[in-house]
Amino acid sequence: MGSRRKARECALQMLFAADVAEMPADEVVRSYWAELGETDLDATAREFATRLAARTLSNLELLDERIRSRAEHWRISRMAVVDRNILRLAVYEFLHEPDTPARITFFYFDPAELPGARDGNRIPLGPRLFFEEPHLLATAQKLAGLIDGSESDNRSYIEALGRVLAHELTRLNYGKPRKGAVRGGLAAWQQRIVACHIEDHLAEPIPLATLAELVGLSTYHFCRAFKQSFGIPPHRYHTSRRIERAKALLTKPAPSVTSIGLTLGFSDTSSFTATFRKATGLTPTAYHRSLA
Repeated sequence: MGSRRKARECALQMLFAADVAEMPADEVVRSYWAELGETDLDATAREFATRLAARTLSNLELLDERIRSRAEHWRISRMAVVDRNILRLAVYEFLHEPDTPARITFFYFDPAELPGARDGNRIPLGPRLFFEEPHLLATAQKLAGLIDGSESDNRSYIEALGRVLAHELTRLNYGKPRKGAVRGGLAAWQQRIVACHIEDHLAEPIPLATLAELVGLSTYHFCRAFKQSFGIPPHRYHTSRRIERAKALLTKPAPSVTSIGLTLGFSDTSSFTATFRKATGLTPTAYHRSLA
């Protein structure tokens, strides 16, 4: 699946090149591979990327009409270029690439358990379509993975992540209005790739060069773009996600602070405690007690 994801990224870059250069589809594809040079994509993935880009570019009007027919009162022309092309690729692949597995996860929330419900201040969740939110996606992916697993001792963690997901949805609906995309920031697909990589390697040191390479930027430009997109530097974001994972682990009965710290990559209990207190104002033990 990793090679397919890279192939999709290549196809997306070809669509972006076509928007900028306004060249025929076959010429865009040839020019892209010529400029890219050596790549670690195997022949099958390269052929998939070429087919996906070329056929999407050749059927833009049909794809846009299909999207408009399924989304009333919605104008694809008003979307950002990257978002519009991601949608076009996804629709083409869903309709014409039968070997591509489709993955859909449904989460059901009891309205009585949503944030504010017990105080009579329940916030209704409005419908949303085609949006990106890295924190929400990371929480949903972790929750789905745990539900698919067979470990019985994950129940408390699953319940905690469910509560976090409910809060994330509420914050997304009625939190502070999000500013528009910042010029020079990371594209939505780049944010998603970086956020997922950090989430998968919370307990490890992650070199800036590794993150920059994932999205095809120099380390200097990556650091500037990351801060513009996420509001904080990569190191602080990494630390904040470790603290959020620690909070979830601390919801379990009788948690071991030492074990949690080591699991999340801290060298010892004191460094974990100091970092946690700096972020939350409480020690891990005090935080756990506050949940009782």
